[in-house]
Amino acid sequence: MRAFTTNDLNKQVGEVTDAAAKSPIVITRYRKPRFVMMSYEHYQKIRGEGDPRRAYAAGETPDDVAVLFSAELDRLAKGEGYDDDR
Repeated sequence: MRAFTTNDLNKQVGEVTDAAAKSPIVITRYRKPRFVMMSYEHYQKIRGEGDPRRAYAAGETPDDVAVLFSAELDRLAKGEGYDDDR
């Protein structure tokens, strides 16, 4: 990950924001990582916002998604295939 200092941010805001638009960057202060800067689109992607194909860890699956998933597993367990009419 590319790194910039807080001084870079103050003096070269265009270069820093251009880099952050391409991929997340680290902003350091006193040689220690302090902040991460990224595009809003990248932020949305890592938050899972706006993408219906989001993957969940087992413990964070929303109840409504878990119910749908469970119903499909039950259907497949009964031997009903993917192409069967419902």
